[in-house]
Amino acid sequence: MSRTVPALVAPSVGAPFELSTVVRREVGEHDVEIAIAYVGVCHSDVHEVRGEWGQGRFPMVPGHEIAGVVSAVGGAVTRHAVGDRVGVGCIVDSCRTCRSCRAGEEQYCLRGYVETYDSTDYSGEPTYGGYSRSIVVDEHYVLRIPAGLALDEAAPLLCAGITVYSPLRRAGVGPGTRVCVVGMGGLGHLGVRIAAALGAEVTVLSRTLAKRDDGLRLGAHRYVATDEPGALDRLAGSFDLLLNTVSADLDVDGHLALLALDGELVFVGLPEHPQSFRPFSLVGVRRRLSGSNIGGIRETQEVLDFCAEHGLGAEVETIPAGRLTEAYDRVVRGDVRYRFVVDATTIGSPG
Repeated sequence: MSRTVPALVAPSVGAPFELSTVVRREVGEHDVEIAIAYVGVCHSDVHEVRGEWGQGRFPMVPGHEIAGVVSAVGGAVTRHAVGDRVGVGCIVDSCRTCRSCRAGEEQYCLRGYVETYDSTDYSGEPTYGGYSRSIVVDEHYVLRIPAGLALDEAAPLLCAGITVYSPLRRAGVGPGTRVCVVGMGGLGHLGVRIAAALGAEVTVLSRTLAKRDDGLRLGAHRYVATDEPGALDRLAGSFDLLLNTVSADLDVDGHLALLALDGELVFVGLPEHPQSFRPFSLVGVRRRLSGSNIGGIRETQEVLDFCAEHGLGAEVETIPAGRLTEAYDRVVRGDVRYRFVVDATTIGSPG
């Protein structure tokens, strides 16, 4: 039967979180029930709750960076067992029959994938995310978290990690590749770690040098402050790939000029406003401008395995449920190094 579990609920746009409950469906034949241990706080959660990406579905329970332990499975489940360490990212269902789904690219499902929260499933029921004590998900969309990853450090890999890993892999990043990561936040710090682990020569572009020591510690070979006069001019034609992880407006032409022949500027950060550029910035040196959206289930498992193999996790600040609203304000200020993770066991617990 369905169960009611404690959850942190945003009752309306911009409202503080309240402790409430959410109803989880009965565990079906192919379902996995997960006792949530940790859930990451993604900047997209902030955008959704505060209505910055349009009207959401309220009451809302965000959270799509979910790590925990299997507590029950349906009778036909073959991929997971009770006690397994598992995770759930941004996708909890897709059509499974379109060209994208068959290729393992569920994030581009032609019918539209079902998001973990602020979405409706194919039966028309609303979805509620990981700011709760448990969740029930079809086994196909549940990932295995390898033993080499701590659950709190693994949670942000299910959105932030795959978001940077997917375009790096698609671009064939490896030894000899010159990668520039724009921004040193929740996405950017993982971009640096993963690109360095792939063997690339990594440069960080950030407004100031405030996070320089962290950038070099995480694997960057060079750290450049864009506030310094002429900083971008000195880097003209230096990179094969620019990974833009910031949500602020970008000087697209100025950053395209940093690319070498056949270089690519990839947007994974999502600025609120439209961005513009001059086509001449592309055609002069055969540059490309693109975007990338999370990753499919196969590739998300791949990034978890890759990070476990290389001893990589997100750098996290773990907080109790009662500090979530404060954490949202700090995310907006950039006051976190580098990802908040909520201890889900404190949701509904005294104190």
